[in-house]
Order: sequence, then C-alpha cells, then structure tokens
Amino acid sequence: MALRRVSDWECPLQPIRRHSAITREAEQRAWQWCREFLAGAWRLVKADELEVSPVSSGGLSSLLFRCCLPEHIPSVGDEPREVLLRVYGAILQGVDSLVLESVMFAILAERCLGPRLYGVFPEGRLEQFIPSRALRSHELQDPEKSAVIAIKMARFHYMEMPFTKEPTWLFGTMDQYIRKIKRLPPSDVPKVNLLEKYQLEKEIDYLRKFLESTPSPVVFCHNDIQEGNILLLSNPKTSAPLDKLMLIDFEYSSYNYRGFDIGNHFCEWIYNYDHNEWPFFQALTENYPSQEQQLHFIRNYLSEIQRNVTPSPEGQAQLEKEMLVEVNRFALASHIFWGLWSILQDALSTIEFGYLEYAQSRFQGYFKLKESLAPF
Repeated sequence: MALRRVSDWECPLQPIRRHSAITREAEQRAWQWCREFLAGAWRLVKADELEVSPVSSGGLSSLLFRCCLPEHIPSVGDEPREVLLRVYGAILQGVDSLVLESVMFAILAERCLGPRLYGVFPEGRLEQFIPSRALRSHELQDPEKSAVIAIKMARFHYMEMPFTKEPTWLFGTMDQYIRKIKRLPPSDVPKVNLLEKYQLEKEIDYLRKFLESTPSPVVFCHNDIQEGNILLLSNPKTSAPLDKLMLIDFEYSSYNYRGFDIGNHFCEWIYNYDHNEWPFFQALTENYPSQEQQLHFIRNYLSEIQRNVTPSPEGQAQLEKEMLVEVNRFALASHIFWGLWSILQDALSTIEFGYLEYAQSRFQGYFKLKESLAPF
C-alpha cells in the first residue's frame, strides 16, 4: 500500500495536537460511528448529547477518545455505557494488516486477554472502555510489575493463533520501511538522508546475519510491550498482582523471535513519552535494565513456561545466560525497527511528536548497544 497522509475528510478527528480539545466536527463523526456500530440506546442519543473526551495517552500512532451515553438515556440490556474510540493516526501496515489486527483483537477479547471489540471501520475501531491508566516508564523498573509483565508476556508467547508461523515479520517489515523511505518525495530528503548517515541498509544486512546465529524460539509476540500498552486497572477482578495489569494494542503482533519481544521491552525502559516539551520524549539511557533486573524478568518469564519442568541448577543457569545474550542481541533490531518506523511517521502522522529526533535517538541507541556486545 502506498504511503499517504490520512486526509481530514476521511478522518476529521485529525489533525490534533497532543493536548487539544476535540472539535465539533470530530464529535459528529464519533457520534456517527457509535450510532452505527453500537445500536441500542446509542441510537437514541442526539449528536449534541454524546459525551466525547480525549484520552490522554494514545501512543505515537493512534488517538483515543472516550464516548459516553448521557445519564438520562437508559441502557438496553447489558450494552456498554461508555466505549473507547481509537482513531489511527497514520497507516503504515496496510489494509491486510489492519484486518489481521481486528481478527487478533477479537480472538484475544474472547480469551479475556484484552478489551472487547465493538466495531471496526477503516479509520479506527470501538473498544471496551476499561477504567485504568497506562503505566509510566519508571514503573517498568518496579520488581513486582516487571515480574507480572514477564509472566503475561510468557502467556502471550505460548498462545496458538491462526496466523503464519514463519518469522518473516521483523526483517520483512524493516525492508518494507526502507523501500517506503526511499520513495518519499524530494521535500523529505532529510529523512532519506538518515539512511546514508547511519548506513542503515548495511547495518540491517549485518544484523540479519548476526541474528541468524542467535538461537531464539519463534512464538506469538506482541512486539510493542512498552508502558503505554500496559494498563494498570482501576477495578481489577481480584487483588492479585496478575489481575492488575493488562496488555493492549496488538497492531504489531505476529509470530516472531522471542528475543525481539523481550529485548524490545528492555529498550522501552529508556524512553519516557510523558515529556511535555519538544520533542515530547526523553531518552534516559541509564534506565536500560541492569543484568540483575534482566535476570529478574527472565526468571519470572521462565517460571511461567517451566511449570511442568524442573531443570537442574546448572541447566537453569545456562538457560538464563543464553537468554541474556539472546535478548540483548535482538534489542539491536528493536532500535533499528522503531527508528525506521519513526522516519515514516514523521512523513505521515499529524500527531505532535519529534519523530525524527526519536529516530536518531534509536539509531544512536543501536550503535551504543552494539559497542557493548562482544563479540559482534
């Protein structure tokens, strides 16, 4: 699918500043979607009665809005009184990927592993609104939360999903991003020049060969477990730590190498996206997890997949050592992947964010990590 900017007539919720109020035109479109896909009491709501408000954290590629029925309109049956409207900020993955994501979202909802899905349309979707807040980057360092994330990731990895099991997503998507960057118009020359500045095609070829020699199981990966995609629930089913967190946003999920999912998560410890001044992120390299923190995560991950296996102490120590190598090598791919993604977002997205600055930060993170890994 050719790169394009999402036009205002296709999606009048765009453009929007990170902290701006919703426009009247946007409220009208939100009302139309809710009326069409939710029916019941939602069809009785007048356009000027629907309560629509921006949700503070929509990530770097989506916009989120909470839509609520007014108090004077009673519900019909067990229909929701509030929903989450997600509007895609830019289309990078193509129509086929959006269809797959919708199927995946529905499957995970049926398995009680994600929010319910109420409606899907080209510009976005309607989801269950779950009272919660996204984690903040510093909370990824909390030992209890890190253990829960590790266990939830392990459970995610060992689900059976009706998608191709070939691990082509990682390098296939990076190759696709490279081609799209090269096709950007002349006005976007600075973006194209980043490919040459960091010799990214050469690095990707080198990385491809390097990771071919790094054993890593192919599992069903989330591929984007960062703080904004982890909800801290306001009303969990129980007080158990595992019930307090929920993974969301599955648009990049696919069968992929385990090492990428874990290494990518470790990279996200560095980035704070709650920064309120340009470029709207901070790269705190000192927050990359220490070996002790990595082992804490890995041991909790392994505890979930080793329920019926009791390896010897020597075997366990060797497995942990191998996983440390695996995830840190695949963390290199995380930096390149999201750096390329961010170059394209700079050309596509109307979300206010320093995408080019972020891309360069990720590429610099790649070379810093590369230097620390030996041998390479």
